[in-house]
Amino acid sequence: MRRLIHLMLSPSCRLARLMVAEKRVACDPVMSDNPKQSMPVFVDMDGTRAEGVWAILDHLEHHYPDRPLAPADDAARLACLRWLDWAMGPFHEQVTQRIVYEKAAPRFTGAGFSRAPDMNVIRSGREELKQALKAIGAAAESNGNLACRETTLGDLAVAAHLSTLDYFGEVPWTDFPTAAEWYVRMKSRPAFRSILADRVPGQPPVSHYAELDF
Repeated sequence: MRRLIHLMLSPSCRLARLMVAEKRVACDPVMSDNPKQSMPVFVDMDGTRAEGVWAILDHLEHHYPDRPLAPADDAARLACLRWLDWAMGPFHEQVTQRIVYEKAAPRFTGAGFSRAPDMNVIRSGREELKQALKAIGAAAESNGNLACRETTLGDLAVAAHLSTLDYFGEVPWTDFPTAAEWYVRMKSRPAFRSILADRVPGQPPVSHYAELDF
């Protein structure tokens, strides 16, 4: 059986889980017991190991070409990749690390540090998040989704990050209704079911986390 070894609140691991689910590739999700190991890891039926989210993406697109994760249209594909780059780069550094990595234990995120939450860091992340939600809402209103009408890898990447923030109730959805509508569509996709079922021992999510509306 295929396996996907992951950390529950790692955005890159959540993106890998979403990619596998969108491809409809059956596999067993396995929580890693070593947060210092490079995650996520996808182990295919023949024993091939793809380590890291980019290696997993390449492996899935090459070996499971049905249901491609990026659009064929050149302009839409470039937009999709811009959103992917933004989610895994600036958004991760300016928002997710400053909020989720401060609140969650490293064994669930893979963070390289463990300390008491720094509220100054969290507050700065919250301000950056507001600006990000404006951009997400504007793109969704203009394009239907972030890059184009169809759901792409860019949507999955942004939603993976927002889902970790939403676990802690850190997303001010009521202030950004267009972004909220887009996220409701994302979390309603079958690929999201396992992520909405995540529960960190001793640290349950906010009440609306698994609801398909706010």
